[in-house]
Order: sequence, then C-alpha cells, then structure tokens
Amino acid sequence: MSVRYFLDTNIFVYSLDSTVPEKSHRALKLIRDGLETGNGVVSHQVVQEFFNVAFRRFAEPMSPFVAEEYLNTIFRPLLAVHSSPALFFSGLRLFHQHHFSWYDSLIVAAAQEAECSILYSEDMHHDQHIDGVRIKNPFR
Repeated sequence: MSVRYFLDTNIFVYSLDSTVPEKSHRALKLIRDGLETGNGVVSHQVVQEFFNVAFRRFAEPMSPFVAEEYLNTIFRPLLAVHSSPALFFSGLRLFHQHHFSWYDSLIVAAAQEAECSILYSEDMHHDQHIDGVRIKNPFR
C-alpha cells in the first residue's frame, strides 16, 4: 500500500545544507523516495518559501539557472496543491481550531487537500494527528 506524504519547506532546505549531514541525508532520502514513488507532495507555498530561503539565506545564494533546474526536476513533479479559496478556508478553520501559525495552518490544509496521511515537518508537534494527517518530524 502506498502512502502519500507532504514535504514541508524545511525538508528541501536541509537537503542542500551540508553543515548538518544527518538532516541533509534524511531530507534527500525523503525527496528521492517521493519522486521515485510519486507519493511525495508539496504545495505552491513550499516552493515559494524554499526559493525565498535559497535566494536570501543560503551562504551562497542559489542562482536563477540552478533554481530553474530545481523547479523543473524536483518541485514540478511534487507540486500538487495550488492556492485557492478552498485552501484558505481550510487554513482558517485549522488556524482557529488548532492555534497553529497561519502558514502552518496552510501547510496542514494543503496536506489534507492532497489526501496525504503524513506531513513531514520539523515545525510542528511530532506525532500529532489532525483530521487524518499525522505530523512526523523526520529528524527525530
């Protein structure tokens, strides 16, 4: 049985961070598995957040050429959830019910919209269950 899973932004950031090899290795494995099986999912928000970090916070900012390659080979096959009023309404519901940050609410809403069983993120409580989605910190 295949399980769809959502990859939060920090997975992609760590995949390119050689200063924390354990996290980088685990992040790369999750991304590779998601691409090979077709079970990995991201939303437009993850793409936006990643490139913001890659252009502004990496020790050596990502070049536009490398960013285009990354978008084509990594994000394009994983991108399954786009911005929509329905996503925002779901995010608002999660924001009010669970008191997540607005951006975390949108990530959980996107994972739900994509029918993911697991949301891999370092930013939320490990092993928390939210309406069919289990949050897992892959670096624990």
